[in-house]
Parts: sequence; C-alpha cells; structure tokens
Amino acid sequence: MGTLKVLLGATEGNKRNTALSIIFVCLETVCECILPFVMAKLIDSGGVDWHALVTYGLILAVLAAVALTCGIMSGKCSARAAAGFSANLRDSMFSRLQKFSFRNIDRFSPSGLVTRMTTDVTNIQNAFSVSIRIAFRVPVMMIFSAVMAFAISPSLAWIFVAAIPILGGIIIFIISRATPTFSRVFTKYDALNNSVHENVKGIRVVKTYVREDYENAKFAAAADDVCNDFIRGEKIVAWNTPVMNFFMYMSFILISALGSLIITGRLGWGTLTTGELSSLISYGINVLASLMMLGMIIVMISMSVASGRRIAEVLKEKSTLVNPADPVTEVADGSVDFCAVRFRYSQSAEEDVLKNIELHIRPGETIGILGGTGSSKSSLVNLIPRLYDVTEGCVKVGGVDVRNYDLDVLRQNVAVVLQKNILFSGTIAENLRWGDAQATDEELRAACAVAQADEFVSGFPDGYDTYLDEGGVNLSGGQKQRLCIARALLRKPKVLIFDDSTSAVDTRTDALIRQGLKAFMPQTTKIVIAQRISSVQDADRILVLDKGEINGIGTHEELLRTNAIYREIYEAQNKAGGSDNE
Repeated sequence: MGTLKVLLGATEGNKRNTALSIIFVCLETVCECILPFVMAKLIDSGGVDWHALVTYGLILAVLAAVALTCGIMSGKCSARAAAGFSANLRDSMFSRLQKFSFRNIDRFSPSGLVTRMTTDVTNIQNAFSVSIRIAFRVPVMMIFSAVMAFAISPSLAWIFVAAIPILGGIIIFIISRATPTFSRVFTKYDALNNSVHENVKGIRVVKTYVREDYENAKFAAAADDVCNDFIRGEKIVAWNTPVMNFFMYMSFILISALGSLIITGRLGWGTLTTGELSSLISYGINVLASLMMLGMIIVMISMSVASGRRIAEVLKEKSTLVNPADPVTEVADGSVDFCAVRFRYSQSAEEDVLKNIELHIRPGETIGILGGTGSSKSSLVNLIPRLYDVTEGCVKVGGVDVRNYDLDVLRQNVAVVLQKNILFSGTIAENLRWGDAQATDEELRAACAVAQADEFVSGFPDGYDTYLDEGGVNLSGGQKQRLCIARALLRKPKVLIFDDSTSAVDTRTDALIRQGLKAFMPQTTKIVIAQRISSVQDADRILVLDKGEINGIGTHEELLRTNAIYREIYEAQNKAGGSDNE
C-alpha cells in the first residue's frame, strides 16, 4: 500500500483524463451490454415486421455509434493520463535524484537508475493505461451481463456461474507461477544496462585491449538471461488463453444444446425464444471474456509490481542531507575549520575513513594536500561543501558549521574542481556558464586565460561556440581539466578546491595556472590536492595525510626537514625526472 500511495502521487495533473476515461469506458460497456438485448428483440420479430426492423436497427446503430465514440474517447483519455503519469514519475525521480546526497546516490547503481526511469516506468505506464480502462469495464460488464442472463434464463445462467470459479482458479494458478519469473526479469535489466553503459563509456579501452569479443559475450549472456526468463514467464502466461477459450466454448456448446431443447419444448425448464438464446450466449461471452480480460490485467499488474517497488524505492528515499529550519544564507569569508572530525561513509562501516582531523585554514590561504592512494584526501575536502556529513566533530566555513548553512548558498561559495572532469553536451560557452549563468564573453575569456584554456579554445574554428559531445570526448584530458578550472573560477567562490585537477597538464602549464590564480583571486581560500609536489610546494602550508590522519603540516622546507613521508615523495619524484625543480 505504501508503494501504491507513492505511485498514485504521480497522477497529479492527470486526474481529469483518468476520470473521463473511466466515465467513457463505463458508457461504452453499458451500450455493449444493451446490444444483445436489442438484437434478441430484432431476431424475435421474425424479420417480417418492417416497423420493428427499422426501429431496432436504428437503436442498434445508435448504440454501436455511441459505444464506438466512447471507446475512442476512453482510449484517448487513458493514453493521455498514462503518458502524463509516466512523465510525472520520471520527473519526480529525476528531481529526487538532484536532491540526493552522495550517500543516497551510493545506494543505487547508474544502470539501475536508468532501468527504473525507462523500462520500469514503461511497465507502470502500460499497466496504468490498461487498468483504468479494463478495471472498470470488467465489473460493469460482468454484473450487467450476469443480471441479464439470469433475467432471460436462470437455469442456463448457472452454467456461466459454475464456470467462473474454475476459470478464476486457473487464473490464480497461472499468475502465482508467472509473477516470480517476471519479477526476476526486471531486476536483470540492471545487468543488461550496466553492460551497455560500461561498454559505451569505456569503448576506447575495449578497442585498445581488443576485448570486443569478450564484451559481446558478456552482453549476450546478460541479454540471454533476460530473454530466457521472459520466455519462461510467457510460456506460463500462454496457457491462459487456450484454457479460457476451452471452458468458454464448452459453456457455449452446453448452453446451445440445452437452449435448443428448451426452445423445442423437450426440456421443461421454462420457455426460451431464439433471440433470447442468442442474447444469452452473447451475455455468456461477455461474462467469460471479462473474466479473461481480468486475468490478463492481473498478469500485467503482477509484472509491474516489481517495477513499482523499484520506482518507489527512489521516490521514498530521503536525502541524508537537509537544510536546517533556519539556515544561514551568507558566508562571511573563506576560513575553513576541521574540529575533531571523524568520518565514515556508512554507519555499518567498521573503521573511520578520517580520524581526529584538527585543521584551521585562514581566509585567502593556499593549502596543499599530499598523501598516498587511499589516504582519504578526497574524503576530507568532500566534507567542506557538505557532500557528506561528518560522523563526529564539525566542519566550519566562515566560522559557521556547514550543517547550519543553506545547502545552495554553501555550495555557491565552495567550488570544487574534480579529478574526473565532467563536461556536458553543448558548447564550450554553455559549459563554462555552469559556473555563472550570467557571465559575459569577456568574463569567460578572462577565466579561461587564468586556466590556460583561452589559447586552445580560440584555436577552434568556432571558438567558444565549439560544440562538445557528451562528456567532452572530443577534447584531451588536459583540455577538459583546464575548462573545468575556468568553470569553477567563474563562480568567484570564497573557497576553491582542486581535487588533483591538474594531473593531466604538464608542469609548465600547472605552474602558469598557479601563478594566474594568485593574481585572479587573491582573497579566495585555495585547497589543492595533488600527486606532484611541484603543484603544492609554493602553498602557504602543506598537509600530509596518511591512512586518514594528519601525518604532518607545514611549508615545503619544513616538511622536507621534519616529515619522512613528504621527503620520500619528494626524493622519489626528483629521481623519476626532476620535475619538481622546475
């Protein structure tokens, strides 16, 4: 019921079309139920009474026309309602994703989210479209037809009534066997989408290592897994129609045989005319066909139950990061303070990722961060814009605990240039204006000049209007990094974080970027994570992290004298090529 309540929330804005579809389908069903009754009158008129022939003929024509019109309108309204419903579901999920913290996002795989927003929503849309039409058509048709059948011949009507529990039992058996199979299918779509996502994203690596055959085999295995489960489910469901038809036709044969005996007077079950027998058979068809449709609805709904639960998981997920009741809406300065900070990614984790972090950064200060792989450098800076919350202690920006800020305000004032540079499909100018939507062309060029990107951008035939493919694949790694730096500079933040974001540029360009930053934003606090000592040796202070703890802090010269890890890194890099002396 909780899942149903969440999903029905997406009907907002489509209730009118839903209601109209139900009204039209009910009118259509009533007209179809009256048709056999009028047809019986026409048959019993014998075809010699022209007045009756014309009257009943016109009534039949009007009923058929009204039923046709109502059917068309019902289909049109249900299609609009279902399409709007699915659009609302996708919008709701996408909007919810934008509010998720990193901890929330970690619970869902990218391929799983794609499956939920495509295949799962389509399943729900189809079930919704069919349900709002047939779920109301079936009971109206069954009740009306059953009443009319008993009114014509109670003795023969009991044949249909006796068939209903048998057919109902068959439907329940088929559904109970098919539902688990279909539930497995939709979860396996995740593996299928994941195979496609990984292959397309890493196509260069696949071709470089000549792994096309391996990837083909992996995708084929995932596709075959989905296909085999679908076949198993469809084989079970396929029994529904022939079994239903068998009992339906057996009922008609029995009614026809008994009806002919009643008409000829050889069976003392009352009187029955040829027209009444014809209408009785029609009502019997309506009853059993309605039951058959009901079975198909239940099968479709059972197929969509798993999809509904997966969608509801996203919609019911509460962000672990929320704004306080009375948030602070202004960041005073770029000071950053870590006060007895401990952090772990989940409550179930056995060890802290960061331990006993005590660090105080002054406004405008440049801080370098060094450490080996797994020393939690990125985890440390992720706490500043509140991408995660601390487990213990607090992080302050501008003297205020980050948990007391409005999230948008905090992140507007804390810009992060990631190691994995992400650009989006669109022009270079459009990507840069993610930093400041109102930035002028001159401001774009000024930021790119500092980031050492203006020269190569101006060299493109279309300059800043050059179109980038998804992910900026038509740029080199260094070019993407420089554009991402320029994008962050346009934010004019009070705190600017570089998460190893110059790793793809040469040491000369790296030095030019550092020089440009000093002049471009001297009051901004800059935190630089780097692998090369040359990238941080001019910093006011350098922080050395080891296994999530501060191993040392000081200037380049101080750490060379006092910190073994720093000295080891420095000597290793100088032996590797002496780049740090540049």
